[in-house]
Amino acid sequence: MTQTLEMPSSPHIETVPDDKEVVIDCRGVSKHFYEPVEGSRTWRNLFLGERRRIRAVNQVSFRVYRGEIFGLLGANGSGKSTMIRLIATLLFPDAGQLTVFGKDVVRHQQEVRRRINRVSVEASFFKKLSSMENLRYTARLYGLSVQEGERRALEILRRLGISSQKSRVPLENLSRGMQQKVAIARALMTDPELVLLDEPTTGLDPKSKRDVQKFLLEVKKGGQTTMILTSHDMDEAEKLCDRIAIINKGSLIALDTPEGLKRKTGASTMEEVFFRCTGTEWEDALADEDDE
Repeated sequence: MTQTLEMPSSPHIETVPDDKEVVIDCRGVSKHFYEPVEGSRTWRNLFLGERRRIRAVNQVSFRVYRGEIFGLLGANGSGKSTMIRLIATLLFPDAGQLTVFGKDVVRHQQEVRRRINRVSVEASFFKKLSSMENLRYTARLYGLSVQEGERRALEILRRLGISSQKSRVPLENLSRGMQQKVAIARALMTDPELVLLDEPTTGLDPKSKRDVQKFLLEVKKGGQTTMILTSHDMDEAEKLCDRIAIINKGSLIALDTPEGLKRKTGASTMEEVFFRCTGTEWEDALADEDDE
């Protein structure tokens, strides 16, 4: 039985606690896409034919505070990846208002982008260069001195379990999982204020996954870096996230701490929370076709 938790029905959301600083303020945000209706995929109809509107994000409201790890969970095609792209200014809202560090993502997109780093499963590198060389390039791009860039690169690679020997191997010769760890290192070595982690541990073996999770929790202890996490691993989300938002069919249907979500739904696991909120088993949700 689906159990929708009580959520705000308007762009108005909770009052900001005195000890919290808002990093992301999302108020009544909607995003739509259009696709040809079934049977009209001829060249002419792609441009002139009937199209239907797909509601990817529907009047979503939430706030994210400095220093927290905020989880966005949902089935493939639920709208969570669209929400990440909206925050990253890769897409713009059709309705509502979305600000990052007080800057509107439409009017001040360049200022927003300068304060965000992103890790995704399709991370790109200079594949002929080594991990260390890629990180040195990033350091120089962000204005770090040669000495500081070298120090940070060595330290972050060590904390992620990448040996000095491995750090000098061309990336094209490293496993997919190892490349993902380098993507995380690159995103965090410049002490960004906001990091968007889109499936950051996909493709990692169990030990590497634990290395990454431990590292992210260590970064969180600093209190200055805010992280948005999407994950296919419910245990990972519960372990890492201060609060979790569940998105279903474009709408935000639940938002609380992991313990709060379990308490409100009477569930013992986050998989059970997801089922009670959406009526869909987590494994079935992951198997659905991604429409985003």
